[in-house]
Amino acid sequence: MHFTAQIIRQGSRTFLVLPKEVADRWGEKPHHYVAGTIHARPIRGRTEVQGEQYILPLGATWLRDNDIQAGMNVECVLSLESPVIEELAHDIASAIEAEPQAKAFFEEIAPFYRKNYLRWIEDAKRPETRAKRIAEVVQLLKERRRQR
Repeated sequence: MHFTAQIIRQGSRTFLVLPKEVADRWGEKPHHYVAGTIHARPIRGRTEVQGEQYILPLGATWLRDNDIQAGMNVECVLSLESPVIEELAHDIASAIEAEPQAKAFFEEIAPFYRKNYLRWIEDAKRPETRAKRIAEVVQLLKERRRQR
């Protein structure tokens, strides 16, 4: 998603208001993990809902290190941080999508935990082991467990 926005300071918080299309494009959730650039500087973060809009909080250290201040208009390029279900191997994606609770939790957890589960599945040497691991991961996700 490419857009221009103003850096806003409100009390002790500094953030970027994301376009309204975020909910349409990424789905309505309490937060999204995103990566990209703001003013051509790399950023990773977690969006939040504030009232009727999504915001991306910006830390004081990141602002200082990147010479960005409140009030600046900046070019932003943000996308959901991978892995997302649409990018997974078909067997993994279909297993997760078949269980709504597992899918919802997979989309909720940080990319670090998603990658750990996927790495464990991908490390399987035999197809039978891979299938067992996929089933186990789906069960763990249904149980809302971030790690095995």
